Amino acid sequence: MIHHIEGKLIEKSPTHAILETNGIGYFLNISLITFSKLGTDENCKLYTHLSIKEDAHILYGFAEKSEREIFRQLISVNGVGASTARIMLSSMTAEEITTAIVTSDVNALKSIKGIGAKSAQRIIVDLKDKLGKIDGIEQNILTFANNTNRDEALSALLALGFIKNSVEKVLNKVLKAQPELDVESLIKEALKNL
Repeated sequence: MIHHIEGKLIEKSPTHAILETNGIGYFLNISLITFSKLGTDENCKLYTHLSIKEDAHILYGFAEKSEREIFRQLISVNGVGASTARIMLSSMTAEEITTAIVTSDVNALKSIKGIGAKSAQRIIVDLKDKLGKIDGIEQNILTFANNTNRDEALSALLALGFIKNSVEKVLNKVLKAQPELDVESLIKEALKNL
């Protein structure tokens, strides 16, 4: 298994990058998120995943280990291939995908091209427990889940007739940016985004 490749960035596009190391050029399929993080530096390091099939050996590159980990988790789901996982990681960051899965936000996953309701539900069912245990992510989700201000704000907004999935997504976003908000301020900020 190839863990990472570090070398000279020869070429980059929104779908691939070519890194040269020790005279060998490696073609790596990348996501738009990785493309945006590559910048213009001549030397770079990409974490890799090698997919071996009967007719091809395909190398995928990721700017961060967390993106590679989510990619690997996604392709472990029945019906989600490497192309679909790469589209997902081009549409949302690894953290956004993880949050959507752990909080069972079907609508967030359905907003990605090629992901329908059944696929989104299958991804959530297969990965919810696994992703909650990845370093760093579990702490953020637990902070949101154990936040009584969040619960009170959620109850109030549901009483006003808003949809639960939308409210949870907005509350998580607001709390991530401003975790110290009281209930009233949290509701006001959420209403601005609903």
